Amino acid sequence: MTPNVLSIAGVDPSGGAGVLADLKAFSALGAYGTGVVTALTAQNTRSVDGVHIVPPEFVAAQVDTLLADVRIDAVKIGMLGSPEVVEAVARRLAAHGVPRIVLDPVMVAKSGDRLLAAEAVDALRRLLVPMASVLTPNLPEAADLLGEAEPAGPGAMRAMARRLLALGPGIVVLKGGHLPGETVVDVIDDGTRVAELAAARIATRNTHGTGCTLSAAIAALLPRHPDPFDAIREARAYLAAAIAASGELDVGSGEGHGPVHHFHAAWPREA
Repeated sequence: MTPNVLSIAGVDPSGGAGVLADLKAFSALGAYGTGVVTALTAQNTRSVDGVHIVPPEFVAAQVDTLLADVRIDAVKIGMLGSPEVVEAVARRLAAHGVPRIVLDPVMVAKSGDRLLAAEAVDALRRLLVPMASVLTPNLPEAADLLGEAEPAGPGAMRAMARRLLALGPGIVVLKGGHLPGETVVDVIDDGTRVAELAAARIATRNTHGTGCTLSAAIAALLPRHPDPFDAIREARAYLAAAIAASGELDVGSGEGHGPVHHFHAAWPREA
């Protein structure tokens, strides 16, 4: 049966991140994508020039109306923007008993623009992190959640992942892409198993939406894999290939903020 997967996130008009990117990742990985919009942004590959948060009552109405009709097998949560939206999403997902939640704690865009109000971090930590089947922070997001400095290497990342696990998620995927070096290491911890997944860093300027795409890919694959670690490994491999093929696209002029190629395996390639 084809999984139905829901993205609860903001809209990036350039298509590199947020709901639009999530739907591409769902489709590329064989899942049917649905979406609930939490925020509108005036955004391109260079900057975020404006953010309009959807009223929490309307976010809740979107969730309730969708789930009253459509079976949802997994949810990816991205940009929420305000504590009121965090609370609305947590309440409605708890009421509907959604089985798998992948939480990407989107706080700051790659351009440096803040996408989650500082006062919403506590609501995210209290209400949604404990509901997450998989939590996928990068190092700045993890430091923000824990109120501490960013780790300096894989050993410190392992300790940080365990502290994040104490906040209540089922699995932590701590992404190490912000550390320097030719190798990128992610740490996965479920309280029993700890894995360090290393991959060569891909030389590219196109890294916009990588966090959105990874978390969306995990959500799309979780219903197909009894072992969540297998879904996470496959999602990382999909993202790596999408980054490697990103040079085939010509989208925008933002330095370091071009999108990844979600449909690298499906679209015809030029000679």
